[in-house]
Amino acid sequence: MDWDKLRIFHAVADAGSLTHAGDVLHLSQSAVSRQVRALEEMLGSTLFHRHARGLILTEQGEMLFDATKAMSRKLDTTTARIRDSEEHVAGELKITTTTGFGTLWLVPRLGKLYERYPDLKIDLMLEERVLDLLMREADVAIRMKEPSQADLIRRRLLNIRMRLYVSPEYAAQRGVPQTLEDLPGHRLICQNPTTPQVSAGAVLSQSLLSRHVSATLLVNSYFGVLQGVLSHVGVGILPDYMETEAPHLIRALPDVESAEVPVFLAFPEELRSSRRVAAFRDFVVEEIQSLRRNPGES
Repeated sequence: MDWDKLRIFHAVADAGSLTHAGDVLHLSQSAVSRQVRALEEMLGSTLFHRHARGLILTEQGEMLFDATKAMSRKLDTTTARIRDSEEHVAGELKITTTTGFGTLWLVPRLGKLYERYPDLKIDLMLEERVLDLLMREADVAIRMKEPSQADLIRRRLLNIRMRLYVSPEYAAQRGVPQTLEDLPGHRLICQNPTTPQVSAGAVLSQSLLSRHVSATLLVNSYFGVLQGVLSHVGVGILPDYMETEAPHLIRALPDVESAEVPVFLAFPEELRSSRRVAAFRDFVVEEIQSLRRNPGES
């Protein structure tokens, strides 16, 4: 089978459009169309249903697309292994984690990682959606729950809880709420419980919002919540690692916190020998161990 035609078919199936596939492949739409027709003639099967809004795979097309996806993943893995055979850590590493952990904990530490590996190229994807590591949407994930997919190497990094904090300036002006009965006199800053987030944080937010708080600021990320707290807007729900990242914050309602949230690092079994993955994993583990030894340092 013609590998070039398969490559073009895969791009068309992935994009769902001849035009978009042509843009990816740097080919004209007519050239892409000719290659797809030639592949269909060679196989004696129709691979796409064509309609005004784009292309839909036929049953035979789905079968072939499954095969080309597996081939693509294998080629990506082989390419990564070849690159990792170099003596130094270099090349691209795709990392995914939540917006909160990525912006508040990981990004501030990446300077140290680049000092150690200056040729590393990191593609950091911050989102609440869980990317599919086995489909190579990312190489490494740091998630707020244990991964459910098989064939993933995983390591529990730490456990966190959501707690409440205020700035020293806010404490001086409005005081620090100590009990749930004090909360209605303060403005609560938190994520809307309906937005994507760790379930323990949503449960705590919902519980506190139900206590008839007089004023609220709902933000769809913990970074936004932190900015509200630092700007003395109110009492914010934040992950407890902020006690290290922003040690000047004052904990409010000291008896109130979320359930424990496990933080896992995971990557596909096929990347076990990747130098880039190992370098990033070891760096993150070292940083967490350093914080445990020196909880007052960032």
